[in-house]
Formats: sequence, C-alpha cells, structure tokens
Amino acid sequence: MPGTKASRAEAGKQVSTSGADGHWSIRKLAVLLYPFAAATVAINLFMLGLMGQAIGLPAISPALAIWASLPLGIPAGWMAARWVRGLMDEAERRPRREG
Repeated sequence: MPGTKASRAEAGKQVSTSGADGHWSIRKLAVLLYPFAAATVAINLFMLGLMGQAIGLPAISPALAIWASLPLGIPAGWMAARWVRGLMDEAERRPRREG
C-alpha cells in the first residue's frame, strides 16, 4: 500500500555507492579522482616542458603532455584517493563538538 509506514520507509532509503561497511574504497575514490589527477599531471608536464626550455630542452606540446598524462594519471589518482580516504577516516574519528 502506498500510504503504509513500510512504503514510506522504503522511499526514504538512499542508494549508497559505499561498501558494506559504509565507507568509500580507495579504488572507487581513485576512479572518481582519475580525470582530475590526469588533468593535473598534464598541466604539470606542460609547465615542466616550458621550464625545460630554459636549459635547452625541447618544448613539450600540449597534446604530448595530455597523452603522457593518461598513464601517469593512474598512480596520481591512486595517491589522491589514499590521501582523501585518510582525511575521511580522520574526520570520522574526530569527536564532534556541541555548542
């Protein structure tokens, strides 16, 4: 029945993307953060290429920086996910202040 307590309780449930214990895994966080990590790596590679010109190295094109950032974004995303997971764990441990 649409108006029963059980149906209202079912409607109030939210779909969770977390694991069985209610925590986001590092793998899920890494997949979520990969595009941002890869973009950050691409920007840093391009800027490194620009700075390399000061010592006589050839410039890195933006396209080459993007292509190189695709595999290099994987470990960067993994490290970012570990960092975020640590922050989330720390936030859950910290007691909340009232007042």
